[in-house]
Amino acid sequence: MGGHRTGEADTARIAERLPLLRRRALMVQATRAFFDARGYLEVETPYAVPTPGEEVHLHVFATERETPAGETERLFLHTSPEFAMKRIVAATKEKVFQMARVWRNGEGSALHAPEFTMLEWYRPGADLSDLMDETETFVRRLLPPVIHREGRAIPLDGPFERLTVAEAFTRYVGADVLATEGDADALAHQAGCGRRAGEAWEDLFFRLLLERVEPEIGRERPCFLTHWPASQAALARTCSDDPRVALRFELYLGGVELANAFEELSDSAEQRTRFELDRQRRATLYPDRPGWPMDERLLQALPDLPPTSGIALGFDRLVMLATATPRLSDVLWLG
Repeated sequence: MGGHRTGEADTARIAERLPLLRRRALMVQATRAFFDARGYLEVETPYAVPTPGEEVHLHVFATERETPAGETERLFLHTSPEFAMKRIVAATKEKVFQMARVWRNGEGSALHAPEFTMLEWYRPGADLSDLMDETETFVRRLLPPVIHREGRAIPLDGPFERLTVAEAFTRYVGADVLATEGDADALAHQAGCGRRAGEAWEDLFFRLLLERVEPEIGRERPCFLTHWPASQAALARTCSDDPRVALRFELYLGGVELANAFEELSDSAEQRTRFELDRQRRATLYPDRPGWPMDERLLQALPDLPPTSGIALGFDRLVMLATATPRLSDVLWLG
């Protein structure tokens, strides 16, 4: 009886969402057509991997592989295919894309799910501006001319805004984010806010970004938030003209963070140093979380990576925007 009721619930729920899910299927086809027409190679990388990622605040799903000989190896469901895809670019020098399932443990909200689809693509020879141009073209191709989100109508016919993090903090926070980097007291003073107990500069930076910047951008037209403070470079190169900033952007549309992109770092020693700092911070903040080996294959491949820009775009969020639905679960087949 319980199984019968579950089946009825699935039937009703899928029937209710079927127009949205058909739109999702068409957007999958359109995505593949877009990248195929531009000479990209679609790739597939393993989902269960020894090293799932290095982002400090993402929590992972652990699993175990058993060999025919009965030996076991601990694996994790990846949080992004980024490491594997960059190894492929280093080996082939090809433009590549992937529509990958990714996992983030402990996540769940109107805009988050523990399992979702990430569209990632990597383009050798492209700088950040080239990638913004291509992303803008792709988003316009996949979305309707006007997006309706939270009572706003956002047209996509004009150029997307390009705003540096420094400009955004000057405009919406009243602070010089680059001059105060690393000094939480100075940033709090300029922002005119109290500093919470134990709040480091990075914590305050993201609080101000969340509370004052993100509510203001991408509301009238899509916005690329570019040139992040160097401490937030992650896997991005720093700017040769201004080492205080990293060549990174995020795309915002209708209050939704849609994508995150880098001009990719190819210095393996620098990347190792950043990974080690991330690991130290993760161990301090989340001492009960599992650890994993460094991805030595990625670090060995980085010197062979040509100048490349890459981007990760939340495909479910793109479908949500296209269909004007308020929740990510509305566009998941069995969400």
